[in-house]
Amino acid sequence: MAVLAINGGPKVFEQPIHAPWPEFDQRDEEALLKVFRSGNWWRGGTIESQAASECGKFERAFGALHGTEHALAVFNGTVAVECALRACGVGPGYEVIVPALSFVVSASAALPLGAYPVFADADPDTFQPDADSIEAAITPRTKAIVIVHFGGYPADLDRITAVAQKHNLPLIEDCAHAQGSQWRGRGVGTYGDYGTFSFQQSKSITSGEGGIILCKTAEHRSRAYRYHNLGRLESLGFYDFELLSSNLRLTDLQGALLNSQLEKFPQQMARRMENYAFLSAELRKIGGVDPLPADDRITRHGFYYYIFKYDAAQFGGVHREKFREALAAEGLNVTRAYGRSINEYPLFRNMKVPAEYTKSQYASVRMPVSEDACANRICTFSHTMLLLDRPALTKVVEAIAKVKANIGELK
Repeated sequence: MAVLAINGGPKVFEQPIHAPWPEFDQRDEEALLKVFRSGNWWRGGTIESQAASECGKFERAFGALHGTEHALAVFNGTVAVECALRACGVGPGYEVIVPALSFVVSASAALPLGAYPVFADADPDTFQPDADSIEAAITPRTKAIVIVHFGGYPADLDRITAVAQKHNLPLIEDCAHAQGSQWRGRGVGTYGDYGTFSFQQSKSITSGEGGIILCKTAEHRSRAYRYHNLGRLESLGFYDFELLSSNLRLTDLQGALLNSQLEKFPQQMARRMENYAFLSAELRKIGGVDPLPADDRITRHGFYYYIFKYDAAQFGGVHREKFREALAAEGLNVTRAYGRSINEYPLFRNMKVPAEYTKSQYASVRMPVSEDACANRICTFSHTMLLLDRPALTKVVEAIAKVKANIGELK
């Protein structure tokens, strides 16, 4: 008689387990209504009104959470990366080092600027950008380095910042997954020249859409501001335009919602970290489904994904996709992040790049660690799973242990 649900056995979860997101309450309604009823739904025209706006308040509060006084709210995480690249001087003909293992925007944001992404591979233990691969990708055309803290687990900022400083290159930290994460007691997004964040619906702080740029200094913020507010300079009048730019401003309705959501975030982050520790300890007992390695330099862990590494050899050679199918039948949805390395997308595979850009001939570019991780090893839960209660998480472990104990049914 079959034990696994995929073969007709009883399910661990009678209904697929689901963690509602976002978490909202009357405080969020009141915050939105206050701005709505004011009739002033944008962040304002003067520097003073911008600072007093809900967006201005959020910039200060979110910056303080990570340890900087310099922040700039924008309307999504994609334009946050684009704006940071522009502020670093990236333009036509330059190269930008980018991670292969991330959401596509970490790489594609360079394309509208006329620059060519050059991919760097991931570290096989952490799935984070590999410092050696980054350094090997640098050429005389390199103008900036973009990294991502994939899943919210910080990349090795000791090694990566050393590479950027050695080659005198600006560093942009794509922190779309890493709200609240810290490296050595300091928020991610403050080690580079710029740190970019997303507040899209699925992120651990959300206003549906939205983003922010953390800036190393006041001067860095001023550079970004020029591309954020239609080419205006903070020191000139409202109708003085200096640069070719766009309007990246966030609405004050979203600013109000972000301020309300940020009030909940410390408690949510504490719950996630506590449940992360529990789940990681239990998965290690099973074997073959190991979480990312513990690192004392990570002093606070924000999340987008809970990542664990699937080892087919410990599951009788059964491929990860069959493992995922078996868990789905048990009522547990395990995803595989983005499914493929960015360099494998048709966007890049089919792109024609001048021959002199030897590292950007994408049809022949291979990122072996990232490609193998995406095809065979990465397993992920949403950060929302870490907000479940302990009995639910215990059943998550039960489902995975059940599949391993009966792996012969999948062969």
